[in-house]
Amino acid sequence: MFRKSSPAVDTDVENQKAHSGYCVEVFSAIQWIQFVMATLSVIGSSSLITYVVFQNIQKSPEIRPLFYLSFSDLLLGICWLIEALLYGTSAANKDIVCYNLQAVGQIFYISSFLYTVSYIWYLYKELRMKHNQHGQSTFPLVIDYTCQVGQIAIILSSLIPLLLMIPVFCLGNASGCFHNFSQNHRCILMYSPPSAMAELLPSANTSVCSTLYFYGLTIFLASFLLSLLTIVILLIQAQTLYKKFVKLTGFLGSEQWAVIHVMEQRVRFYPVAFFCCWGPAVILMIIKLTKAQDTKLHMALYVLQALTASSQGLLNSGVYGWTQYNFYQLKQEARRDADTQTPLLCSQKRFYSRGLDPLESTLAFATSTSTIL
Repeated sequence: MFRKSSPAVDTDVENQKAHSGYCVEVFSAIQWIQFVMATLSVIGSSSLITYVVFQNIQKSPEIRPLFYLSFSDLLLGICWLIEALLYGTSAANKDIVCYNLQAVGQIFYISSFLYTVSYIWYLYKELRMKHNQHGQSTFPLVIDYTCQVGQIAIILSSLIPLLLMIPVFCLGNASGCFHNFSQNHRCILMYSPPSAMAELLPSANTSVCSTLYFYGLTIFLASFLLSLLTIVILLIQAQTLYKKFVKLTGFLGSEQWAVIHVMEQRVRFYPVAFFCCWGPAVILMIIKLTKAQDTKLHMALYVLQALTASSQGLLNSGVYGWTQYNFYQLKQEARRDADTQTPLLCSQKRFYSRGLDPLESTLAFATSTSTIL
């Protein structure tokens, strides 16, 4: 005699099948979203790198962290692109490639966190240095110290993520954590849920793989929160300096004011781009820690993460291009304003600029900075 299944069981099975089909459709859409956004990110970061190299300004103290940030965005975009292309294919050793691509990607986006902090810190130091020039001269030792700290920060931004991810590479591959890794859409998601560890093959060391999962998740969240806290502090300090500059608007040269205005814009816009890129991913991971089972909220955050996290190179290059455009617009307005002024007003403007700025090279600095910006 065969036992008939109850209607409740049949309903649960049908609901699970419907949910599974819905998830497959969502992840298929995520694959194409990630492919498109990663392609745009690669194009955006490549264009910024090409512009910097073409202008031969990659060795500038201000552009150096931005150059490495764009390079990290480029490599990260390539990783996202390869993962999107691998999803749904039957490539050989796909599990190993997906696992190591995830680890390599984590190196690049942690590096991008640190490079973003370094770039915003340098912009803040430039604003502070320009403000100090109105009260006292800036000693060359202070400028050299700022450049040395910036170089050390760039080196550490490259080494720290690599050192942090060595256990994931060594222990993960040695313990077979890559087994069945490409299943359940783990090749296109940043982190697989803890419950996925139970699906590993018997040859994998489940306890080590689970520990490495939480280790990588902790590193990501800690690096993001520390970077965000540092960026917020620098943003508040920069806004305070900018308000002081606004009070000195009438005593600043036109090009000097354009440089300060563009620096302040970048200090504001890069943190916004940083949070827009990684905020959804962080929220998703925190929710995953409390509720691992996928829900409609998880699906929505998966889609939002694919749209934002994969577009970091595009947003960063867009911020630079927009502020660069504003800088040239301000320069053109200043030149048109200078052409319409009377000789008396021009002489008075030059007199105030010389009288309040003890450094004779202030306007020369603004002109040289304009080539860097």
